Amino acid sequence: MTTIFFKKVLPVIMVLLALACNSNKKTQKLHIKLLETSDVHGVIFPYNFIYNKPTRASLSQVTTFVNQERAKKNQEVLLLDNGDILQGQPTVYYYNFERPEQTHLLAEVMNFMKYDAASIGNHDIEAGHAVYDKIRQEYQFDWLAANAVNEKTEKPYFTPYKVFDIQGVKVVVLGLITPAIHKWLPPKIWSGIRFDDMIESAQKWVKIIQEKEKPDVLVGLFHAGIDYTYSKETAKTPKNENASLLVAQEVQGFDVIFAGHDHQAYNQVITNNFGEKVLLLDPAAHAQKVAVADIELNWNQETATYDKKIQGELVAMKKFEADSSFNQRFSAAYDTINAYVTKPIGTFEQNVGTRESMFGDGAFTDLIHQLQLQISGADVSFTALLAYDATIKKGQVTVSDMFKLYKFENLLYTMELSGLEIKNYLEYSSSLWFNQMKNSDDHLLLFKKDENGKLIHSNFRDSYELKNAFFNFSSAAGLNYEIDVSKPSGERIKISGFTNGNQFDLQKKYKVAINSYRGNGGGEHLTKGAKISTAELQKRIIKSTEKDLRYYLIKWIEKNQHIKIQKDNNWKVVPEQWWKKGKEKDYKLLYGKK
Repeated sequence: MTTIFFKKVLPVIMVLLALACNSNKKTQKLHIKLLETSDVHGVIFPYNFIYNKPTRASLSQVTTFVNQERAKKNQEVLLLDNGDILQGQPTVYYYNFERPEQTHLLAEVMNFMKYDAASIGNHDIEAGHAVYDKIRQEYQFDWLAANAVNEKTEKPYFTPYKVFDIQGVKVVVLGLITPAIHKWLPPKIWSGIRFDDMIESAQKWVKIIQEKEKPDVLVGLFHAGIDYTYSKETAKTPKNENASLLVAQEVQGFDVIFAGHDHQAYNQVITNNFGEKVLLLDPAAHAQKVAVADIELNWNQETATYDKKIQGELVAMKKFEADSSFNQRFSAAYDTINAYVTKPIGTFEQNVGTRESMFGDGAFTDLIHQLQLQISGADVSFTALLAYDATIKKGQVTVSDMFKLYKFENLLYTMELSGLEIKNYLEYSSSLWFNQMKNSDDHLLLFKKDENGKLIHSNFRDSYELKNAFFNFSSAAGLNYEIDVSKPSGERIKISGFTNGNQFDLQKKYKVAINSYRGNGGGEHLTKGAKISTAELQKRIIKSTEKDLRYYLIKWIEKNQHIKIQKDNNWKVVPEQWWKKGKEKDYKLLYGKK
């Protein structure tokens, strides 16, 4: 009898006593608010340093909102960021690349705001090891990414998750990053790091968290969107770029998942494959909104768990004034950035806008071509339109104008491609860009249509939506060619030769200037278009610049001073009358009477 007691009865009694003790320690009732920013893209101050105008959204307004929430009684607040904060505005570019030896302004700002945790985004990785390794040490909070794995140690390069003990309630935040970084960024920028599948990583780490931490609330802080069909991927695509919804559906245990990366605002509750309710939130971008997960916890004595009431809200920051203490604290940095972006670097002899390049050969893109060919010494240059609607006016140009002209921190690659691969690249670009016109009354551009075949209007730009992203509309310089839009995709490109008069041969190898995003497979022009395997891409790189293209663009203009930008007129769309009428028609759909 004694043996039976010690083997069977006593362990049960001990478990019951432990549960009773734990239940006594648990807070009976608690109200927690999780506040999340995402894809801030350097919008620190209520001022756009690229377009030189005040804004109604910034981290200064976020500070006002957060302070109000922290001041409220009977609630606890955690402030989180979901990545892509180190790129976008000159505020971060300056400290990333112009003054890297200084403590980063963003670190000072986020520490001042008392962020509790953050995830890292692809544009944060884009800044390079020197930047993100340094700022990570300056942050007074954990930077999360469980699926960014150190290839030497096989452990997370960043912190995988963060545990918060709030009045006895354990809140655990798991961080993940979109694993598609290898498609966009040069390997040296993320050297030593492997980006694993989000679903597999979440399954692994949730099991660890549940066994080790036994959380009362489990939160996902994922720098990835929810549209897992983006770029024609599926739910089964390995390393899906936007797997936040898939994790919510397929991984048990999450109460809240904050998404990001796609700049889309959403607030929804889904029922996952296990019958659990999961709140999905995304505040879109540029500090325009803050996502709020409002969590009420009530201890249930019978189940020895918390009953949870969880609601989501997206709060617009335009309703809040900028925080005066924030603005005062960082006024010197504001003045420094303003002096930097207003610095004259040269003069343009005519207005240069992006609209012309939306419909064909244009001076805006030809300036980039000219720069790329000069830096690389390549035979051919590829570039795409990187701004939907921007204009640099005639006269004095400044550093801020260069952020309009070139939005991203891309390096410049020189790659080896065959003539056939160059042609196929252009065929692929054309298939994304131009409609197959039946006659001169048809659309020139390829627009998105609904199930009834009608064009879809976008409230975001107050225009009709293109079927594909305009930054994938890539043209070439150094070649003379035509795009025949009367023909189907794959049969449109006719290359007559090089602009310098040399013959073009489909079988020969040529040097091609191309930015690092495209050179790593971004947009799939080289993989699906030119039919080069992803593994082969790195072998094709002859050389790479050390700094980003915008840096060289600024230095080039400073050196040449008076810039006369002219179209190369090296390519055109035919039949020309069809192109002309289609352009007039579609211009109104994109830009109206503006």
